[in-house]
Amino acid sequence: MSFFIEQIGRSGLIGLVGLIFFLFCYRYSVGIFDLIEKQTFGTRTYILEKFELLFIDVKPDHVTYALLALSFGLGTLTLIIFGLLGSWGGGAFLGLVVGFIGFKAPKPVVDYLVNRRVLAYQNQMVDGLTLLSNGLRAGLSVPQALGMVVDEMPPPISEEFNIILQQNRVGVTLEECFENLAERIPTQDNDMFVSSVNILRETGGNLAEVFDTIVSVIRERIRLKQKIDTATAQGKFQGFTIAAMPFVILAIFSANDPTLLPKMFSSAIGIVLFVVACVLDGIGTFFILKIVKIKE
Repeated sequence: MSFFIEQIGRSGLIGLVGLIFFLFCYRYSVGIFDLIEKQTFGTRTYILEKFELLFIDVKPDHVTYALLALSFGLGTLTLIIFGLLGSWGGGAFLGLVVGFIGFKAPKPVVDYLVNRRVLAYQNQMVDGLTLLSNGLRAGLSVPQALGMVVDEMPPPISEEFNIILQQNRVGVTLEECFENLAERIPTQDNDMFVSSVNILRETGGNLAEVFDTIVSVIRERIRLKQKIDTATAQGKFQGFTIAAMPFVILAIFSANDPTLLPKMFSSAIGIVLFVVACVLDGIGTFFILKIVKIKE
């Protein structure tokens, strides 16, 4: 009983110190992040820039607080939980790992959201360019045809074309507006679309016919990509199956003998080996997915 009371007292003291430190970081988080922004590879700035591309309005302070909670907050919580279980050394090591992962995790998540938006835009290009081509054949100018796409098409293509119109209204040349679109949506099809518009506006030509040609190229590219996805689906499934096998075996062993899992996580060496196994499993999965991924 006395040992348990001593552990609770020690855990409470560490938790209190961690809470005070967290509140201090929370209070002065903006200044702290401004100081270490270069040392953290610009994580906060990177996230804010990507949020602009996603049309998500968020305050920089809120991103700072979220990064603190995901890194220091989760790391401290992990330390306290494993400390209460009697493994302060393992809790400290795992807390550092969790804190580092929590700080870096938002970047790939935001990249995934941006890539999903770019893919959605690319899938809408066939309908959008067809609508643009029909508008130009009907005698509309390029801004008027863009406005028709904005009115008729759903996001994200309507949002991107609306930005072109808004920038053009405030005095930005149409060519520069399209160049900005190419920077926001860096795909081969979009680059081809932007280049064709800017070149033909300078040299003259039939934009409607060019758009029809681009639509045919995009349709053929989509058909080829679908063939590639079908051919590599089996390899991806095998990769995910191999990645899940260690955890499935761990669950089976734990179901057969419930005392195995607590023994592993109650010692520092068990926690370290579990983390190493997860890292190696992740590396293996990464290389498998790299092998089955075909560059377009």
